[in-house]
Amino acid sequence: MALGASSIVRRYGRRAALRRASLGFGLFLSVKLSLAAQTAEPVRVLMLGDSITAGYGLAQAESLPARLEAQARAAGANLRIIAAGVSGDTTAGGRSRLDWALADKPQAVIVALGGNDGLRGTPPSDSYNNLHDILTRLKQRNLPVLLAGMLAPPNLGADYGREFRDTFERLHREHPEAVFYPFLLEGVAGEEALNQPDRIHPNPRGVEEVARRMLPAVQELLSKVQGG
Repeated sequence: MALGASSIVRRYGRRAALRRASLGFGLFLSVKLSLAAQTAEPVRVLMLGDSITAGYGLAQAESLPARLEAQARAAGANLRIIAAGVSGDTTAGGRSRLDWALADKPQAVIVALGGNDGLRGTPPSDSYNNLHDILTRLKQRNLPVLLAGMLAPPNLGADYGREFRDTFERLHREHPEAVFYPFLLEGVAGEEALNQPDRIHPNPRGVEEVARRMLPAVQELLSKVQGG
């Protein structure tokens, strides 16, 4: 009987040791994967835009690229948004500086241009040609794109506003590979409490709202990044 009991104890001890080893390995693997996620290189996302992207009238930490990055990280995304906004820039300006902006070797691009075209009454056909060229060149580089649309100010008339809006809808149809966010300032444009005194540029609260609404589209963009 004593020998049998000893044998049982030995078997139990081996099983307990195996369980402890298994648990220890599982904990080690969990910690290793967690550390790997924390130290992985963030996905580089270029945000090509105008004064809204440049953070006009705001501290850098309050700008749209900064807040969009912060909200995306809080939601679990590992990314770094490269701010490439130039105040006053048009679709023609973005087109001309695209190669320079890509020098940081982004893995995805957010195109947020067109607001100044609308303010200047630029022919929508010109805006279309510029944005079509930008999207085509990014596609040739195999870069996933998020196209943020824009609306024209109402003082330019209903016909112009409709044609301007349709420019982005046409681009969406012709570039179905791009993630499409129809209106960059959705939920913020025209809201006095969410804009600076000029009623054009979002204030910090407005930027937070823009970022919150854009976040699902940005997450879709990240899902298209190779290896993402």
